[in-house]
Amino acid sequence: MSGHSKWATIKRKKEAVDSKRGAAFTKVVKEISVATRTGGSDVESNARLRLAILRAKTINMPKDNIERAIKKGAGELGGANYEECIYECYAPGGVAIMVEALTDKKSRTTPDIKNILTKYNGSLANPGSVTRLFERKGIITLKSEQISEDELIELVLNVGAEDVSNDEDVFTVTTMPEDYEAVQEAITSKGLSTEESQIKYVPSINVEVNDKSTAEKIIKLIDALDSYDDVQSVYSNFELHESVNLD
Repeated sequence: MSGHSKWATIKRKKEAVDSKRGAAFTKVVKEISVATRTGGSDVESNARLRLAILRAKTINMPKDNIERAIKKGAGELGGANYEECIYECYAPGGVAIMVEALTDKKSRTTPDIKNILTKYNGSLANPGSVTRLFERKGIITLKSEQISEDELIELVLNVGAEDVSNDEDVFTVTTMPEDYEAVQEAITSKGLSTEESQIKYVPSINVEVNDKSTAEKIIKLIDALDSYDDVQSVYSNFELHESVNLD
């Protein structure tokens, strides 16, 4: 298994645990609320809201939760107003990290992010220095037991997918942001369930780490950032060398 695949597998396992803790629900509720506040509650005319609802359905969020989040964003229910923030960071080993946050108080969140970075030997980067190392892509993952690779390729390439990869028992479908909805709908229409489905930052070039100690520091930093309440998503160009065993 490649280093990137090893890290992806570790990350998938962690995300599964986070979902059980309810962290995934909290993050998607915030995204739905912000999407509604900035673009209105009409799903047909608000692409960001459509994508947020798609993500909510992917994690099996109850319909009532989705509707309450929309009402909060529309101002029909009380609740905090969230501001979007992106933090560009560096981890040990020169690994780049992008952090997406939604906060009701930036003056609290920014120092907290800085403190997490300092604690785990990371630092804030100059604006633009990390963003240029990533691209926005639609990423959809699903268990390979549901469909053959050839069938999936035929299904998604016909509606605009860029690539399909197979890592152990999981298929990963990559799309351009503008094609993401069509590809997700094609997958759903076949009755296939997805493990992950969202538009995210994908690294253009990965930084390979072959030192166990450095790798552990990077993972602790990413975990700490991801566990912080105001953080929505954490992306990195961290690639674990195949010789490093973290077990």
